[in-house]
Amino acid sequence: MKKFFYQLVVWRGKHIKEKQFILLLSFVVGIFSGLAAIILKSTIHYTHLFLDEKMEIGGVNYLYFALPGIGIIITTIWVKYFVKDNIGHGVSRILFAMSKKNGILKPHNTYSSIVGSTFTIGFGGSVGAEAPIVLTGAAIGSNLARMFRLNYKQVILMVGCGAAGAVAGIFKAPMAGLVFTLEVLMLDLTMASLIPLLISAVTSAVLAYLFMGHGEALFSFQLQEHFVLGNLPWYIILGIIAGCLSFYFTRMTMKTEIWLDKVKKQYGKFLVGGVLLGVLIFIFPPLFGEGYLSLTSILSGNGHELMAHSIFYDFKDNFWVYAGFLTLLLIFKVFATSITTGTGGVGGVFAPSLFMGGILGYLVAILLNEFSFIQVNEANFALVGMAAFMSGVMHAPMTSIFLIAEITGGYGLFIPLIIASTISYLTIMYFEPHSIYTKRLAKRGELLTHNKDQTALTLMRLETEIERDLSVIKPENTLRELVHVISNSKRNIFPVVDENKELKGILLLDDIRNIMFNPEMYDTTFVHELMVVPPDLVYLTDSMEVVMDKFEETGAWNLPVIKNGCYEGFISKSKIYQAYRKVLVYFSEE
Repeated sequence: MKKFFYQLVVWRGKHIKEKQFILLLSFVVGIFSGLAAIILKSTIHYTHLFLDEKMEIGGVNYLYFALPGIGIIITTIWVKYFVKDNIGHGVSRILFAMSKKNGILKPHNTYSSIVGSTFTIGFGGSVGAEAPIVLTGAAIGSNLARMFRLNYKQVILMVGCGAAGAVAGIFKAPMAGLVFTLEVLMLDLTMASLIPLLISAVTSAVLAYLFMGHGEALFSFQLQEHFVLGNLPWYIILGIIAGCLSFYFTRMTMKTEIWLDKVKKQYGKFLVGGVLLGVLIFIFPPLFGEGYLSLTSILSGNGHELMAHSIFYDFKDNFWVYAGFLTLLLIFKVFATSITTGTGGVGGVFAPSLFMGGILGYLVAILLNEFSFIQVNEANFALVGMAAFMSGVMHAPMTSIFLIAEITGGYGLFIPLIIASTISYLTIMYFEPHSIYTKRLAKRGELLTHNKDQTALTLMRLETEIERDLSVIKPENTLRELVHVISNSKRNIFPVVDENKELKGILLLDDIRNIMFNPEMYDTTFVHELMVVPPDLVYLTDSMEVVMDKFEETGAWNLPVIKNGCYEGFISKSKIYQAYRKVLVYFSEE
């Protein structure tokens, strides 16, 4: 097999030009990512169908307690004993691979997330399938690119093509897939990248239409009523509320997962998480699964169906009970989602964002219809709420705008979508500058951005820039021994290290120049008397941003590097600048 691919790579190099091959490969990536989206969508659907028919889920049913936990246990077994790798937080994993692993995603990522999320979501885990399928599509692009020995920029482009195809295929929304890649994965918008991304997105969407027709999207809706100009103030208010609620969602998701991480034993997580998730879904059945059936009910004017299988169904005609039920859904959905992922489930926040946004918009609409002098379209407010909430959680206003616009089959809500999404984004940016996908990476300085300066620093590797040719001396060495070392060295800095490789200080040639030619001091003066404390220490775990900050704060040109408490070498500002210029020039090329 390896010989065949080698011959294929050689043949391609001789007969197909690079630009044409990139376009051809983007088409292939679009096909495979589209098929992956169709497969995942179908497996989740038929798993739900099997459980509905065979296990008779419906009404007030105690199976709600057990099914999500069973799904998470099966998923954990799959991940631990078969995959043997962490496949959660799919979009964050892609971003990390782009910034620190040259865009390399493991081969198992082309299928492992599909299996894991099928069990998690199919059995009722309160997460979405979009992040797993985006990871799958990105892995398809990454592995095909590596198979054909493409360079770093081309690998990253194929990762983006796979992600664009995945989103386009699962939503039948090619523009949303394209914009998602540019906005969330931080791919640069150039003509060299735009055309392949478009090819992958359109190919995947067409494939989805071919296999599933026009009416089989995760949820579909045909816009019946365009926006009313007089409702714009209410859309502004909806955007502000969505921004605040998305901040709540982001922070509570992180805190809940951190809390679950403190439970060290896996069976303990199953017990705590499974019981809590089961209780939440039993009391609030709309939290079962992705939530698209609930959104379909709202958009079709049958919002009261959300209470159909709950213990509150007998009070569905009481407006305050109904409004309270919707409010509690907004409060507890975040816990259902984070418990699912925190206990070992595989899924993302894409669908929960749409679910909470739809519930929020619908709740605002029914409150306006009940207590104001105007009547608003509840479905329209639900759609705008979806876009606004997704914009806040993902920090991706353009993605949310185009996704909802494409789902509705037109752009009749384009203006309120833009207004609410933008306001939601600006609102959460006041409190939280990073999205739920990027917060952890940004904190560690591992996030690529559209800023080429920032990207260049992120992509640089500290370990590759360390200088290890400095002569090491010991604290107990005499001046005579030091002079001997200096005579054989081409550097003017000398690290002082003990027998355990622990850095004790540094010696600068300029500081001892006035005594190094005084033989009377050779045997009576020791290194530990001459050494000084370095201005700062650089740790191998530091990001390049942190390293540059240390250089700026100290004014030094050279700083020692520490690895696991031991001296490793020196890093120089001049070498960083040299490496930085090379990376920047590379990324500035079209």
